[in-house]
Amino acid sequence: MERILSAQAIPWIFLAVSLVGATFTLSALLRARKLFVFIVPYFFGAWLTGELALHHLAWQVVASIVFMALGALQSWPGLLGLAITLASWVGLLALHRRGMGAVASFERSLRDGLGEAYQDVEPLPEQAPLHQWVRPFRLRQAGVERIADLAYADGGERNLLDVIRSRVPSEGRPILLQIHGGAWVISRKEHQGQPLMNELALRGWLCVAPNYRLSPQATFPDHLIDVKRALAWIREHAAAYGGDPRFVAVTGGSAGGHLASLVALTANDPEYQPGFEEVDTSVSACVPFYGVYDLLDRHGFRGFQSPVPFFERVLMKCSPEEQRERWERASPTSRVHADAPPFLVIHGTHDCLAFVEDAREFVRALRDVSRKPVVYAELPGAQHAFDIFHSPRSRHAVNATARFLEYVRSGSQARLDSESPPQERQA
Repeated sequence: MERILSAQAIPWIFLAVSLVGATFTLSALLRARKLFVFIVPYFFGAWLTGELALHHLAWQVVASIVFMALGALQSWPGLLGLAITLASWVGLLALHRRGMGAVASFERSLRDGLGEAYQDVEPLPEQAPLHQWVRPFRLRQAGVERIADLAYADGGERNLLDVIRSRVPSEGRPILLQIHGGAWVISRKEHQGQPLMNELALRGWLCVAPNYRLSPQATFPDHLIDVKRALAWIREHAAAYGGDPRFVAVTGGSAGGHLASLVALTANDPEYQPGFEEVDTSVSACVPFYGVYDLLDRHGFRGFQSPVPFFERVLMKCSPEEQRERWERASPTSRVHADAPPFLVIHGTHDCLAFVEDAREFVRALRDVSRKPVVYAELPGAQHAFDIFHSPRSRHAVNATARFLEYVRSGSQARLDSESPPQERQA
């Protein structure tokens, strides 16, 4: 009797598993953003499926073979499950193709923003190494070292930074300041930006990743002040690690994208440099990933999911009605100006945590006034945090960012060389 029941249950179990797999696939294919309490589980399902479509395809293939061997196709629920699974496989292949297609979006954006000259920067091979495909969460890179937990201020572990560089000794490395995200309340310097920093380190860059104080204990602009203190540390100490503090670019994702943009747009603002006002906190370029640019949500893009109540309670500790100017000054969209450094703004159309419309408005405002290039790469189907681990889209993002930064650096280096005394250039 138990054997009969088990045999009868197999097709139903296969149908249930097929529905689960198809739900993951649909979550990544469809853009669903205003889900209220369901937004977090939807995000994780869409994010992991969209970036790891072939991994999902692999487990679904293995599960289907096992169930078919157990007799799942001997009744209609199993046949229905197979049909659903086949449709899910088609969707997963489409997701993989969309991730691979990010290269076209980046190439078009770089060409439109920089002109054809950007193509002089050598790109990465389009195909990632096999280990990155098979083990996307293995982020250590041979030939790259991490010097961890260097103090840049006196705030304990939240004022520590890591230096990431090639093991091959060299001097005069351009510098990338990587700011982690985490909604201003969680995460650490080790958790984000690893594919980008590893690649740049191999290309001869020095990367610096700081922690910073987190809310609700910290109130804005504490987070920004800490990041600027890390930048001050770079100006003073990076040369000892082989870095060239004359060229510093800044990047970050989500809350890190917000802070990176503010770093770029508030150079040498004494409000955010208490006690180190004399330090040069300008940067040469900025690459925010899926950032938050308007804390006020003034266009109402988020609707009933407006983040303003969260910001009011956790980040700003005041309402926009009480201190509107503080909120404006904390919003990168309000801080754009003609002397902004070159920007590469990267955002996905399917981002359910930081809406793409916010990025579009920021880019429009920046392009209206900035005298420097403003490149905008909008990636079809990309979810929040798509670059944290290895995936086809992540690799194309790393490649595009590296090419943008190398292009900007080549212009900066030519200017620095022209400004150097003749005897220094000859030496």
